[in-house]
Amino acid sequence: MFKASSFFRISPDFVLPPLDALEAALQAARFLPCGPTQPDSLGWVPPRGNKSTVLAESVAGHLILKLCTERRALPASAVKAAVDERIEKYKQETGHERVGGKIKKAFKEEVVQDLLPRAFTKKSSTLLWLDPVNRFLVVDAGSLSGADKVVTALVEALSEVPGSHPSIGLKPVQTQMTASACMSHWLSTREAPYNFTVDQDCELKTPDEQKSTVRYSRHTLEIDEVAQHIAQGKLPTQLALTWNERVSFVLTESAQVRKIKLLDVVMDGAQDKGKDDDGFDADAAILTGELSGLIPDLLEALGGEMDEAAPLAAAPAPATAEEADAPF
Repeated sequence: MFKASSFFRISPDFVLPPLDALEAALQAARFLPCGPTQPDSLGWVPPRGNKSTVLAESVAGHLILKLCTERRALPASAVKAAVDERIEKYKQETGHERVGGKIKKAFKEEVVQDLLPRAFTKKSSTLLWLDPVNRFLVVDAGSLSGADKVVTALVEALSEVPGSHPSIGLKPVQTQMTASACMSHWLSTREAPYNFTVDQDCELKTPDEQKSTVRYSRHTLEIDEVAQHIAQGKLPTQLALTWNERVSFVLTESAQVRKIKLLDVVMDGAQDKGKDDDGFDADAAILTGELSGLIPDLLEALGGEMDEAAPLAAAPAPATAEEADAPF
């Protein structure tokens, strides 16, 4: 299910609306494919897949939603070539050597409208998980910019639910220490935080214009060379970690989580418990259960949340201390 995670804190006074009312609001914003001259489209789709019509899935008290986005891809080079052709034709017909900005803009708008019906569409979808007990929203995106459209769509859908209810008040989770500083400390001291182990993938960069980069892939990081790079000013931007011998992932410099993978000990236990007809409920319960343990531990490892007035609820897993595609 989730391959990446961006975390948001939900306002303490937010009350999740009744599921049927939320479902009606989501249905009103259901996904529709792009029209012939429509550059993009987004809307809600069933998290369980095309065989279902339900847009708001509740699993063990957790809400799972899915936003679909479709975009018509117009190559910039094709648009430019068509606009240039129209400009040259205009010059020949009018005898003008220079073409004003308004005319160029009009030509570009005409070209886009002409090309859009012939453009290929690209569709993508993003899962989100709302945990009303721990007051977390987790978006399956490896960056805050990637999660932004999903968060905006959720806020808009909730605002359409009839009745009085406080705003969800979402804000990105901020920690007392930066992820880069923490990763530097773990690598320099060769001591991972409690419940975590450092794996064998890492990326370090200099925080300057040159962005000199060193990458380690499937390589032990407990070597002097790594500590020397950090001493010379390079900062970790990505580090592979494993939590509690159950979940492996990559932590980024902005404290997002990518490349989430449930390890065999989790999957073997899941098989023993069996699955529902389509596997959705079991997969959702397993993943949200694991992340409900990982997230508090990770936040603690990063020094705790910036806003101490919003403590984390106890996690079910043991916890005593905190464009997924990035290459190594």
